[in-house]
Amino acid sequence: MHEDLLSLRPKFDFNRREFVVTTLAAGFALAVQPVTADTITTDTQDIEAGEVKVPVKDGEIPAYRAMPAKGGPFPVVLVVQEIFGVHEHIKDICRRFAKLGYFAIAPEMYARQGDVSKLTDFQEIFKIVSKVPDAQVMADLDSAVAYAKASGKADTAKLGITGFCWGGRIVWLYSAHNPNLKAGVAWYGRLVGQANDLQPKYPIDIAADLKAPVLGLYGGADQGIPVDTVEKMREAIKAAKKPSEIVLYPDTPHGFYADYRPSYTKDKADDGWKKLQEWFKKNGVA
Repeated sequence: MHEDLLSLRPKFDFNRREFVVTTLAAGFALAVQPVTADTITTDTQDIEAGEVKVPVKDGEIPAYRAMPAKGGPFPVVLVVQEIFGVHEHIKDICRRFAKLGYFAIAPEMYARQGDVSKLTDFQEIFKIVSKVPDAQVMADLDSAVAYAKASGKADTAKLGITGFCWGGRIVWLYSAHNPNLKAGVAWYGRLVGQANDLQPKYPIDIAADLKAPVLGLYGGADQGIPVDTVEKMREAIKAAKKPSEIVLYPDTPHGFYADYRPSYTKDKADDGWKKLQEWFKKNGVA
């Protein structure tokens, strides 16, 4: 029996002055520029999109929110950033969800630790990201759900989550954390790793604790996530008799959905996006 993630919560008491990121990055993170010709830009016609402030226990964090301009309340999707923070690609994904009729929100998960959008050195980015406690992320995502509910435009009874790269791992963890979550879709998030005080568990450790079905989308040629770890997670899910699934695309690199980067693999990205929509509809996030 695994302990509840919150019981392992490290102390992360901050005052308002210690929020490093108070507004979202404009455009794309410096580390990913120049962007490729395949970069998708979703317009704001018939949707309402922009930066908002999400109240959290120790202040407020910036987030990007997009939803249809009329109607509601809408099903909710939490969008969890890649390692590069909430930059233009993550904002565009929120707009894509809004076009499909969702209330999508992407809170800036590193608001207290640092602004990675202006860094080009990956080692410097890793230094900031490594300081982000999982418990803080879980709490901030809960706050984003509360913000959505308070807006009157979100039907949080239809709650889903998706995340990419760094955020892919978070999807698995949040699916073990929030009993009200209906479904998750994790894009190439790490499944195993070295535990520490801030990141006490990895997806492989909480497979039996999943409270919502997760669809994992992975690439067979991912240099950072070995196929054997994907297969171990698949076996762990099967052993726990959980209704989650993993899709492994052969000869496909990490970041295959990231249309602004050379890793973009259009056919696999399109198939994954289609599977995401089907997964959400099947599991009550629609």
